[in-house]
Amino acid sequence: MKRILLAFQFLTIIPFGNAGKVSEREMGGATAFFPLVGFVEGMIYILLASLFLKAFPSDLTNGLLIFAMIFLNGGLHMDGLSDTFDALASRGDREKKLAIMKEGTVGPTGVVAIVLVILLKYLLLNAVFFHSSLRSFFVTLILVPVLSRWAMVPAIYHCRSVRQDGLGKVFIEHTGVKEMISSTVLALILCVAGVFALCSGNRCQLMSELHLFIILPLLYVFGLSSVWFFKKHFDGMTGDSFGTVHETATLLVLIIRVIWSQQYF
Repeated sequence: MKRILLAFQFLTIIPFGNAGKVSEREMGGATAFFPLVGFVEGMIYILLASLFLKAFPSDLTNGLLIFAMIFLNGGLHMDGLSDTFDALASRGDREKKLAIMKEGTVGPTGVVAIVLVILLKYLLLNAVFFHSSLRSFFVTLILVPVLSRWAMVPAIYHCRSVRQDGLGKVFIEHTGVKEMISSTVLALILCVAGVFALCSGNRCQLMSELHLFIILPLLYVFGLSSVWFFKKHFDGMTGDSFGTVHETATLLVLIIRVIWSQQYF
């Protein structure tokens, strides 16, 4: 139970209670429950979308959903994305790039990265909404947070920490095979449960959602690619790197959903 609470504390501002005093092993073990955090977030997004669509047009609804996504995690991942792109834009050596990431101040490249990611999310959500059924749109709101949360786990499992302290190092050192397998099984169960719950009355649509079995291995490859990318530029990963992985994985899942919706809905 502690590890579940820790997962919510690390990734969201949802007040699920305090885990109390915990060990580093328990903190690292929280990665096994990252998909569960995404599932709860997805349920919240579906509830909000259902309410917003009764009062607002779809364009505004999608804008409000993106605001909810950022608000729910306290802007944590956007901050990591911004710091990462500011560091990548630097012409200095690895130490200088890491120093820029640690400063936490938002530079021009970081601002551009945030704006572009938000804009892309908005356009992709609109595309899914207009090219698929409402049920499929709700499925997207479940799959995106579950899978993007899970995508961080293989990256954490396979990478090395570039720092000697910090939360990122704790996750990296204590995320093992058990957490990797547990998070994968949990992500698959939650995705299938979400699809069945939302599409149970429509067998044709239910079958069309089976592409989620393709998304998981694609995201695993994406996680490995992220590890290679950060090793090349920073010689490892930090907490900011995980935020970047999450945001880019979100875009990847949305792009796949757009392509799929145009082909099968």
